Amino acid sequence: MPGDAAASGASSQTVKAQLGLRELILAGELAPGARITELWAVDRLGMSRTPVRAALMRLQDEGLLEAVPSGGYAVRSFSGAELYDAIEVRGTLEGLAARLAAERGVDPALMASLRDCVADIDALLEDPPMTEAKFSQYVELNERFHRLLASACNSSVVERQLAKAMALPFASPSGFVKVQAVAPDAYQVLVVAQAQHRAVLDAIERREGARAEALMREHARIAHRNLENALKNQSALSQLFGANLIRQWGAEV
Repeated sequence: MPGDAAASGASSQTVKAQLGLRELILAGELAPGARITELWAVDRLGMSRTPVRAALMRLQDEGLLEAVPSGGYAVRSFSGAELYDAIEVRGTLEGLAARLAAERGVDPALMASLRDCVADIDALLEDPPMTEAKFSQYVELNERFHRLLASACNSSVVERQLAKAMALPFASPSGFVKVQAVAPDAYQVLVVAQAQHRAVLDAIERREGARAEALMREHARIAHRNLENALKNQSALSQLFGANLIRQWGAEV
């Protein structure tokens, strides 16, 4: 219907504006503390005010922007402690998703997709060392596993909250995987992470909710370790998209 088409078009424009501004922030073109007004964003993106206004509000909701009392928005920065907490929230929600998937059961087609994803990661790790191309493949497969897990819980509420928790690139499942690539034990860390993937899938298939939840929450500990290593290694941290937004560990929030 015409009304539905118009709504879809407006939503598409909002997403386009949101992604465009997000790219400017994470690429470092807009530094922490930089002011962003609606009019500036309209001019920079070459878009109308309605989708830009909605996009700015979404980025505030994600946590990349904060409203300024005098009007407009400012780009946020993040302390190591904030990143640690963001990963913890994501791990808690993923643990809940795994438990619900185990307790409620998973659609057979979705379960088959999860098995295929795990098998693809197994195949990738069978032939070390991990090249840059293989790391990129791992990132894609790892993100796919986590997206499928979110869908497997069969809860739109949990899925929405997980999507919000993963919106910050630092809190996403693969947020610090590429940083880990420069570590001497990189391959071993990925092998451990994959063993956890298999264990979570096994717990879900056996309908062992508590075990699935505990395993998934433990899985997030790898991201915590990668974060801590990155904050100690500036050359590694520089490889992270959006690293310019990260303050020193222990800095004031």
